[in-house]
Amino acid sequence: MNKYDMKILFLLVRSRNNKKGSSALKCRITYKLERKEFSTGKFINPNNWNSKKQLVEPPELDAELINTQLSLIRTKLNQAFLFLQVNEVNFDVHDIYMQYKGKPLKKERGVVEVYDMHSQRIKKLIGIDIQEVTYKKYLESGKHLKDFIKHKYKQKDIKLKALRSNFIDDYVYFLKVEKKFQQSTLNKAVQRFRKVIKFAVAEDYLSKDPFMLYRPKTVRKPIVFLNPEQLKKLEETTFSIVRIQQIKDMFVFCCYTGLGFSEMSNLKKNQFTTEFDGELWININRQKTKKNFKVPLLPKAKAIMELYSSESDYVLPRMSNTKFNVYLKEIANVVGIEFNLTHHIARKTFASTVLLFNDVPMEIVSKLLGHSKLQTTQDHYGKVVESRIAKEIKRIKGSS
Repeated sequence: MNKYDMKILFLLVRSRNNKKGSSALKCRITYKLERKEFSTGKFINPNNWNSKKQLVEPPELDAELINTQLSLIRTKLNQAFLFLQVNEVNFDVHDIYMQYKGKPLKKERGVVEVYDMHSQRIKKLIGIDIQEVTYKKYLESGKHLKDFIKHKYKQKDIKLKALRSNFIDDYVYFLKVEKKFQQSTLNKAVQRFRKVIKFAVAEDYLSKDPFMLYRPKTVRKPIVFLNPEQLKKLEETTFSIVRIQQIKDMFVFCCYTGLGFSEMSNLKKNQFTTEFDGELWININRQKTKKNFKVPLLPKAKAIMELYSSESDYVLPRMSNTKFNVYLKEIANVVGIEFNLTHHIARKTFASTVLLFNDVPMEIVSKLLGHSKLQTTQDHYGKVVESRIAKEIKRIKGSS
């Protein structure tokens, strides 16, 4: 029997005979490998039951009437099953029984339905708690989720209550095989889906998180940054095209401040404060975490800021992240940088070449990057420190 077919079986409960020696006749529904049993309200002599034919036989009194009633139960169950097939996205054996009894079904939310609800919810937070790019990433991950459900279940949606722990394993397999995702990319997609599931639990659409014990496969990408020689060469290179020179200067500015693209692009003159050392510090809230952090304005960053001083409230020229990274590719070709140069590498360079390579303690690096936890910094930059130690040991050996 196909697990998506419904099986109806009448059976005797021989262990519970009444005073007359008659056994209760029950009905069992099986659907998707799950069972639901209920009483028919009928008692018969066990010797008069033909389990193979599913009929009561003479000399049982009212055998014909009981058989008619059993046939009616079967008909009503099939009608309930057909109704749910036509009207419900996904249902289980309990829903079949409830429909058979004429009782209202509890409104069950679908996985895609709740994902879309969550997406609309965070859309209203754009500019308040999240950036538009975050919302777009949820939409993109939602599309992959819909593709998976259609691929796996041949449906547009499935009920939340149908989720089992192996759903994520199947989803991860789909993203790897069908979408060709790398581990870090699919981890993000799964992470967003899990946030939606937690939202469903919080809204009481789901009684518990079926993926509570799931642990993603961790991937530690090597930190890519400009080493001291590459950074020096970049600083000394000038470009005749004004726009490209601006991009280079802005990138170098972030190499000495650690600002993310949005933080750099939106940096205003009123976001500087004179701190305990009498020097100017950038004082802003991180776009990613919304937490306040401060970073000293180092001389090279200050020189670039003064170079672009204007009547505008913004410290530096502004443009889209996409265009910025396109220009960076041209800059990388001229300077001789072989890896893919993106704005985010400036932040990595600040942490590695500017801070860690100059013996700034990890705790201070963590603060200057605006990380909420020291562990985050250690996880990301631990290998950089090890590399630095290895070079120093090699230098010592060479001089001894």
